[in-house]
Amino acid sequence: MTHQPQQLPADHPPVNSGNIAVLLVNLGTPDAPDTKSVKRYLAEFLSDRRVVEIPPIAWQPILRGIILNTRPKKSAHAYSQVWTEDGSPLAAITRAQAEKLQPMLGAPETGGVKVDWAMRYGNPSIQSRIEALMADGCERILLAPLYPQYSGATTATVVDKAAETLGKMRWQASLRTLPPYHDDPAYIGALASDLGAQLDALDFTPEVLLLSFHGMPQRTLELGDPYHCHCRKTARLLEDRLARPDLRILITFQSRFGPAKWLEPATDTTIGLEADAGTKRMAVATPGFSADCLETLEEIAIQGREQFLDAGGEHFATLACLNDRPEGMAMLETIVRRELSGWI
Repeated sequence: MTHQPQQLPADHPPVNSGNIAVLLVNLGTPDAPDTKSVKRYLAEFLSDRRVVEIPPIAWQPILRGIILNTRPKKSAHAYSQVWTEDGSPLAAITRAQAEKLQPMLGAPETGGVKVDWAMRYGNPSIQSRIEALMADGCERILLAPLYPQYSGATTATVVDKAAETLGKMRWQASLRTLPPYHDDPAYIGALASDLGAQLDALDFTPEVLLLSFHGMPQRTLELGDPYHCHCRKTARLLEDRLARPDLRILITFQSRFGPAKWLEPATDTTIGLEADAGTKRMAVATPGFSADCLETLEEIAIQGREQFLDAGGEHFATLACLNDRPEGMAMLETIVRRELSGWI
């Protein structure tokens, strides 16, 4: 017997359904490199209890009374040094990743998926994009936090926000989450190929390569967060894959904030110690970042460079993240397709 599709009543409202989506998510950015925008962004970011694990009754007076009255102006200046015609580098690159991934996966009308992007903090928000995808008939969404190494302060808070959004919906989408890919062969291979090419293109031969990951408070490790272990595994696999015995590779952690003890060794401290010890040629890669941002373009490429040269170093290079270059896009397609298995 041939199944006949059920006919909707003539007065039934139009409904979009049956589509599949991928939502790429990265950390976030202010809307503009000015104090007001940065203050708004930092207020959202630093109020997330996944990011600052201090009881609000103790933390909010510090945040509202001190930090948001002093830090935004300094951070706005830093953002102004890396802002582009397309806006925030992180937002522009994440948008480019989504735009390039779309044709790689195919459009919904041809059996593919819709690719969109969001920021965990700032715009476009996760809530706004999930609502838009649902309006486009996307009943199944692969949430793809672009953090290779898992942390409660990054991957988990993306999932939290998506769940909070679904919690307000009567008709929820089915949700999958892209797992951390810190040791995925596709990721390690893309990193090794891309960084190897960048090292070969330098006009000097580095003595030292720093693999600088974003820092986390030491307490997160002690509480069971796997981030530190994921970073070290990425570094070990990458060093093996690069196979450059004449290049000394060090693992460091950047972007310390506040008085608490953070993961060590610190990137800025290591840069200073290496220069003091006579290292003249240094390169820095940031394999924990899927896209270049304030932390790579200002903290490393500007501040790190100045620190190294002022301390006696002679050559310094910051290697770009995978961004939307071919190796990174091929890697993204591989891991996203894997997680879409059974849906497409």
